[in-house]
Amino acid sequence: MYKNKIGLVDSNNNLISQKQDVSLVWPYKDCVLEGGQTKEDQKRDEIFYNETLAPDQVNRLLAPKVLGNAKRYTKDGLEENIKFREDDNLIIKGNNLIALTSLLERYEGQVKCIYIDPPYNTGSDSFCYNDSFNHSSWLTFMKNRLEISKKLLSNSGSIFIQIDSFEQAYLKIIMDEIFGRENFRNAITWKRKGGSANPSNQLNNVTEWILWYSKDVYEMEYSPVFTLDDENTQKYIKERFTFVDEYGRKYMKSPIQSPNYRENLIYDYKGYKTPKKGYSVSKEVMQQWDKEGRLAFPNSKDKNINRKIFLDEYKGQPVNSLWSDIFAINPMSSERIEFGAGQKPEALIKRILSMVTNEGDIVLDYCLGSGSSCSVAQKIKRRYIGVEQMDYINTVSVPRLEKVIEGEQGGISKSVNWQGGGSFVYCELLDDNESLVN
Repeated sequence: MYKNKIGLVDSNNNLISQKQDVSLVWPYKDCVLEGGQTKEDQKRDEIFYNETLAPDQVNRLLAPKVLGNAKRYTKDGLEENIKFREDDNLIIKGNNLIALTSLLERYEGQVKCIYIDPPYNTGSDSFCYNDSFNHSSWLTFMKNRLEISKKLLSNSGSIFIQIDSFEQAYLKIIMDEIFGRENFRNAITWKRKGGSANPSNQLNNVTEWILWYSKDVYEMEYSPVFTLDDENTQKYIKERFTFVDEYGRKYMKSPIQSPNYRENLIYDYKGYKTPKKGYSVSKEVMQQWDKEGRLAFPNSKDKNINRKIFLDEYKGQPVNSLWSDIFAINPMSSERIEFGAGQKPEALIKRILSMVTNEGDIVLDYCLGSGSSCSVAQKIKRRYIGVEQMDYINTVSVPRLEKVIEGEQGGISKSVNWQGGGSFVYCELLDDNESLVN
């Protein structure tokens, strides 16, 4: 009997035929693709380096590069000839694959949230970079970058990838392979625009997907966020907040009953009917609510007391996986800049970052584009790293961030009381195999 077996193997040298997992196979899957994104790159043949057959070329390509030509932007002006600081926000011009490998030395396991809005591979001319890789090139492009993304994430971190329906199904299988199906959290559907005339042979597409994965499902951190603006919440408010107190404040009534029997919470309060399983709070809390005018007493002693939930204090309903309350950028949007159809609203990014990060956490976006992610991170006091190889980084992304630290009032600025401040360092990847930033 032969001990050696022939067949396709995975990254751990296990035969794929013996695995129970679903895998996606395509040409050049086991290769590294530099993946230029300029319109000029679109005209050249992509070079795939096989990790087994061309290890020297792969190592040379992925070796950490120096960050040079650095300058710091602050509210007080531009600083040149600078020394990097540990807490610097970074905006890096250069190929994002090489940038990611260069960041590993310093930031491995430290990034709390990665958000990317990569090329959708649609061939759209309205996008500012090469958005028409052939299918296998796009899959390799994404796989290479996602493998390094996982290393950069902290164990409590999350990654969000925005994509449309053209590549969403394929991308999810790649994400399952790299991050594990157990770390899949949600496929968030963002309704980005209203309906219009349908194409002749299909439905009008009004949604995009945001795939959310954790690094480690057991260590991930998540904070619920709430909305007041979607249709269901507005309907809920209209139906439930029907009472008005003596000061004109609208409120709804909420039961104060324990779901489980609690002997220590069975007590009399002003002679009103006590819930069978007891109250859900202590008598001391009831007295405090009473003092603050937060109890709704019934007109009969044989009925239960309710708590008043005031509309002006109501946070809204927890968001679910359908986001229809955040509108896409349009020509009248206060935050709109000249970037074509790729600009994402700051409210969308704020919701994502509020779910999985806290002040001081590091946010990474290596498909920086118009700079929405880093603009939001600056305004809500997150550290950030943005990477972009296109020249518009100097005409769109950096100028936008300059305005942010000066205190511009577009996007989420008013809702977070943004007054400006902070700083970021702009630098460029140099083609030099030395160690990362000295």
